[in-house]
Amino acid sequence: MTESIVAPVIQVKDAGIRFKRNRRSRRSFKDLFAGRGRRARPDEFWALRDVSFDVQPGEAIGVVGRNGQGKSTLLKLVAEVVYPDEGSVGVHEGVAPLIEITGGFVDDLSVRDNVYLTAGLHGMKRAEIDARFDEIIEFSEIGDFLDTPYKHLSSGMKVRIAFAVISRLEEPIILVDEVLAVGDKAFREKCYRRIEELLAGGRTLFFVSHSEKDLRRFCTRGLYLDKGALVMDAPIADVLDRYNAEYGVTK
Repeated sequence: MTESIVAPVIQVKDAGIRFKRNRRSRRSFKDLFAGRGRRARPDEFWALRDVSFDVQPGEAIGVVGRNGQGKSTLLKLVAEVVYPDEGSVGVHEGVAPLIEITGGFVDDLSVRDNVYLTAGLHGMKRAEIDARFDEIIEFSEIGDFLDTPYKHLSSGMKVRIAFAVISRLEEPIILVDEVLAVGDKAFREKCYRRIEELLAGGRTLFFVSHSEKDLRRFCTRGLYLDKGALVMDAPIADVLDRYNAEYGVTK
């Protein structure tokens, strides 16, 4: 009997993305005094380069690396917030991204209106949002602020409502960046239990964190990024062991 082949939900092939930054050329004190200060000049750098991997349905991927090594950029590529300058990124299922707490929310709209707007932007119909509205608000624990402008919420409250909305989407792929670190410990644990429920239901997870405990809790596979390159793709325990051996900074 021939076994059926399961197609990857994410395919990244030789992907690279570059950004521009400004460097300032050195000037003498005389130049500064004469008003000829250091001039900005554009300089390109590769945030990611030659990155390749596939992700199967239901995998839980932990993305490991120091700050500034391309982890969040990789998540944005998968979320199709940015696009590669070389290579390709194929995402074959819908994505529920929790990457930036302000993403998709409008400062001057109320919390209530933002729930409908953000869920709608992710493809939920009005009737679906109506049906899930109470459970979204109950999960967020900010029911007293439904008619408060979003801009007046604290960072922790923004995380609460963002996670409550995104975690109720039916998208098969979940992207989670470091944003949950902003929330209080009790609510963070509540979010983590919800992630476990989603994983048990067959969702695919991309998880960026500096917490070794959290990475081991959720993830079975690790991608180790260093200087924009994928230097290791292996079981999460092996990836963390190498990262700890090289830098000793994962907590």
